[in-house]
Amino acid sequence: MTHHGGFEPVFCTIVPPHVLDRLAQAGDPVLAGPARRTLQRDAYERTQRRLTTVVGARAVAPLAAEPGTPHRTVHDAGHGTGLPGRAVRAEGDEPGQDATVNRAYAGLGATFELLLSAYGRDSIDGAGMPLVATVHYDRDYNNAFWNGEQMVFGDGDGEIFLDFTLPIDVIGHELAHGVTQHTANLDYFGQSGALNESVSDVFGALIKQYSLGQTAAEADWLIGAGLLAPRVTGTALRSMKEPGTAYDDDVLGKDPQPATMDDYVRTGRDNGGVHINSGIPNHAFYLAATTLGGHAWERAGQIWYDVLTGGELRQDALFTDFATLTVKTARARFGQGEELLAVTKAWERVGVRTL
Repeated sequence: MTHHGGFEPVFCTIVPPHVLDRLAQAGDPVLAGPARRTLQRDAYERTQRRLTTVVGARAVAPLAAEPGTPHRTVHDAGHGTGLPGRAVRAEGDEPGQDATVNRAYAGLGATFELLLSAYGRDSIDGAGMPLVATVHYDRDYNNAFWNGEQMVFGDGDGEIFLDFTLPIDVIGHELAHGVTQHTANLDYFGQSGALNESVSDVFGALIKQYSLGQTAAEADWLIGAGLLAPRVTGTALRSMKEPGTAYDDDVLGKDPQPATMDDYVRTGRDNGGVHINSGIPNHAFYLAATTLGGHAWERAGQIWYDVLTGGELRQDALFTDFATLTVKTARARFGQGEELLAVTKAWERVGVRTL
């Protein structure tokens, strides 16, 4: 059994460090400068997260809202780094002139709606936690992150990355880190860290598909589509359908994600390759969901959600541990039907053993 007392929030970004490292080495200072400043800011925020974990996160104010209703607040950092910044849109407020604020507000709502309608979960902690976002963070900041308490979005540098509120799955991805934080609390290193990242990609994709009313067959299965600037040769940050094909650019390099265990990457960087090897469980989910067809959040998504929240997933789980639990869960919820076969075959195709 996983112990979930005293969960440890981690600092999770949508753009992997290896991408920013590559950018920081670019010969053009217009590209390298924002990447270097983003890496420095990320390092600072990561340290702050560790300190907050030791000291204790600030208490969340009690809610007056009814259970099962969202409580959103969007703040504007004004291109500074103080969090949360100036509150600019509260729950129930009409849309304003700032499209970034409106997209953040809508993305928080879409995440809340999927969790509640598909899985009966009241916000990311299951108990109505307020959803807080900050936009216009820093200058030319090339990332978005979950810091254990709230979402933060940069505007991008306009050269490589655009506004980080543009893809709704980026918003969903980062908020899903909050769900993991309050449930399985997967260690952010090695295979458990790659599972942490993959779960966020899965639910980010599901939030996008749910908001668009897409079936598994209609979805593009891209994470961060629309985030890359026109000069970049690529379509997104990651592809769940074809890991390793999201971009192949002279500045960014080539997408390093493997699709199967045959190409598993062993590295000490990026917390043991959490943003790289997540391609393997990502692809397994894609295979299961597309084999089953229909809306991916209904069966494949339900199985993944059950594993994440069921209490049996260890914090240091390996791929095979997670895969085994998805098979067990598919059997328990759906019996000996096509769901069990689809999940079992998906893991087999990516080379992850189930016990």
